[in-house]
Amino acid sequence: MTTKPSSTSSNANVDINNINLAGLSIAEGIRDSPVCIIVLGMAGSGKTTFTRSLIEHAQAQFNPYVVNLDPACREVPYAAHIDIRDTVNYREVMKQYQLGPNGGIVTALNMFTTKMPKFAELVRRAGERGHKWCIIDTPGQIEVFTWSASGSIITEGLATMFPTIVVYVMDVVRSSCPTTFMSNMLYACSILYKTRLPFLIALNKIDLKDCSFVQEWMTDFEVFQDALEEEHSYVNNLTRTMSLTLDTFYENLITCGVSAKTGIGFATLMTHILDCVTEYNRDYKPVYEKMRLQRIAEQETTPQPVDNVDEAGTAVPMGLDISDPKTNSENSVYLMAPSLVPVQMDADEELETDAKSKAEEQNFQSFVQSHLTAQQNKRDKQQRDQQAQNP
Repeated sequence: MTTKPSSTSSNANVDINNINLAGLSIAEGIRDSPVCIIVLGMAGSGKTTFTRSLIEHAQAQFNPYVVNLDPACREVPYAAHIDIRDTVNYREVMKQYQLGPNGGIVTALNMFTTKMPKFAELVRRAGERGHKWCIIDTPGQIEVFTWSASGSIITEGLATMFPTIVVYVMDVVRSSCPTTFMSNMLYACSILYKTRLPFLIALNKIDLKDCSFVQEWMTDFEVFQDALEEEHSYVNNLTRTMSLTLDTFYENLITCGVSAKTGIGFATLMTHILDCVTEYNRDYKPVYEKMRLQRIAEQETTPQPVDNVDEAGTAVPMGLDISDPKTNSENSVYLMAPSLVPVQMDADEELETDAKSKAEEQNFQSFVQSHLTAQQNKRDKQQRDQQAQNP
């Protein structure tokens, strides 16, 4: 299924140069729409496939606005209205700043966050055009988004403007191991208390394994202890202690079994999402309203610095103008960092990359063949020695 950006409304061409972009998050209060759904989960849990299925099931009723914040992925199985890859060239960031994969993702998110006012304005306009949900897919390395400054800015920035919830995708198959299950629960607990937002756990891949055992472990301590006893590991004592500590965390935790591949359980999941929105309006919105008023008071008492100053001491505009995206069936460029325009690799660079990949593959195959040959020679020598001893 392909999700197309909606056409712009009659008010879409309003000149926003007069809008105070830096104050968007606190100027007008929290709006009713769109509802921002931040999808988190450990690597391999199926976040991207889950996001695609959620978009498909929510399309008719909620017309979701889709955001991809994973700069390192090559392709996504959905059409994104905002794609971080259109803003920051991940490979170029790694090359210019001499970073590894995780460092490149963090730096790419930091660069995207510098455009947070533009991002917020585009999400606001999406709500005005009828998008009731905004689904945000995050990087595969969960810690990169959850514990980075840019992740906190994006999460808290959205929560001060729109109803925002967190969906934590959990791999049921891998969580069948009690220690892996406890690791997931510890991570979920830490994210819940860090984000301070309504929290929903989607137990993914129930087409491969039923999720009832996970829900039973959450509600019955003794059943989890019995499962833990069957596994002999030096971390059992720690896991047993953690299960007692998290007993309170389980009490109000909302879980739902789904299959991102087959679509099972998404009708129930969407009902839980609506319940989380109600929870946000009831319990969390007053907290963020208070934070908003505090920031307004701080802005009134703190002098605002100019954007940039030239040698003569005159303010120089930084070019923070944006325009509405054009209607396009393909992924559109909605945000563009001035110095990091995405560029296609030229033919020479592609050939160089292919040559390196082929060379690495050949070296690996040579290593494997050499290892197999050495092992065979060793076995032949042992056989000859045995034959010599037993003529």
